[in-house]
Amino acid sequence: MSSVLTDLCRYPIVQAPMAGGGSCPRLVAAVAEAGGLGFLAAGYKTADGMYNEIEQQRGLTGRPFGVNLFMPQPHLADPSAVEVYRHQLADEAARHETPLDAPDSGGDDGYEAKLAILLEDPVPAVSFTFGCPTRDTIDAFAGVGTYTIVTVTTPEEAQAAQWAGADAVCVQGVEAGGHQSTHSDDPQTDGTGIGLLSLVAQVRETVQVPIIAAGGLMRGSQIAAVLAAGAEAAQLGTAFLVCPESGANPLHKQALTNPLFVRTALTRAFSGRPARGLVNRFMREHGPYAPAAYPQVHYLTAGLRKAAAKAGDAQGMALYAGQGHRMARELPAGRLIGLLVEELDAARAAVSTGSTQ
Repeated sequence: MSSVLTDLCRYPIVQAPMAGGGSCPRLVAAVAEAGGLGFLAAGYKTADGMYNEIEQQRGLTGRPFGVNLFMPQPHLADPSAVEVYRHQLADEAARHETPLDAPDSGGDDGYEAKLAILLEDPVPAVSFTFGCPTRDTIDAFAGVGTYTIVTVTTPEEAQAAQWAGADAVCVQGVEAGGHQSTHSDDPQTDGTGIGLLSLVAQVRETVQVPIIAAGGLMRGSQIAAVLAAGAEAAQLGTAFLVCPESGANPLHKQALTNPLFVRTALTRAFSGRPARGLVNRFMREHGPYAPAAYPQVHYLTAGLRKAAAKAGDAQGMALYAGQGHRMARELPAGRLIGLLVEELDAARAAVSTGSTQ
């Protein structure tokens, strides 16, 4: 790993920020204590809520950790398309006897207020999702000693992040669970994402900054593969989602290894932006009609998703997961990192042995 990444974590393993509850101080602390780099997810939280989690985090561990921010989104959604989708969800609302939430909750996710807190009271690392911050913002973080990472899905986005001065890029392959972190939301590109190994190789030839690889990684042998392809570290989300320290809903955790859920798919059904999750009834029934309208659809369906979880209805929840979800291991986060490191070392040793024969 690069010298700065080495200062942040002992092993080349990053726990992905999982907005919506998966990432929490307890999980991040367990990852950090085991030698990885954990990320809190500031997305969908207020600035005060983010600050409170950071304070909890500092009370649990003195080791480095990161915070992930959502970039403000342009107001491109067609209100009439959102209204049509609202009517299509009427049966879902009746099923759970809950009203649909207001879709017009804004698209900036409290970005400026969160920036102000993180610049006044810095954390070791900050990553960005759904776009690239300005050079002034990245320079400001550099001035307070914060390591900056921009999540990218194409070589062009990686190049833009390097031009803006980012310290590293998190290269997200199409296999990744949760939202695809494209810098622009173009429905015409749905389903055209690049696989992780190919993407890492392309980005490695495009930029000089360190690469963190993300997308469907569940085993140490896969970490070895992305490191060999040019990454400095690997980011795993779904692998940590089932850990007891994770804040994910128990139904979500159970679904990851439940044979009823056999595959994942990208959908706009829950948020209006492409996100990979376990295929369930909600996705099948509503995915084909969901408009490109983020975060409006996210807020529109929020009450439905909460009601489904309360009712124990996994078929009505957003079960975000990467393509490797069936390989999830229900282990404490520290033990999982230890096992991943053992697998990584074994994979490297096997390659080394083979090269000397």
